[in-house]
Amino acid sequence: QVQLVESGGGLVQPGGSLRLSCAASGSIFSSNAMGWYRQAPGKERELVAIISTGDSTNYADSVKGRFTISRDNAKNTVYLQMNSLKPEDTAVYYCYAYASGYWGKGTLVTVSS
Repeated sequence: QVQLVESGGGLVQPGGSLRLSCAASGSIFSSNAMGWYRQAPGKERELVAIISTGDSTNYADSVKGRFTISRDNAKNTVYLQMNSLKPEDTAVYYCYAYASGYWGKGTLVTVSS
């Protein structure tokens, strides 16, 4: 069974940066495309970014040019570097392992002055 544990969330001012991490247990991390999703209060969960096993990436239009997804297979970890944060980026951020179908429990990001 794969466990996904997110970290790195917190309170940041508009224009600031955060880096989220998602550490995966188990030996199948390298065979999974990984994604970051977010869910704001009162809204549906939405895709933020995806990284394939071959390091191809794709982003939601709302975060293109500001967020960067990356992975370190040696550390079984996927990252989300978030720059130029906006209040509308406030949400709980979840990571997801596509082939396995596992979700993490999420980490809260709050962008506010």
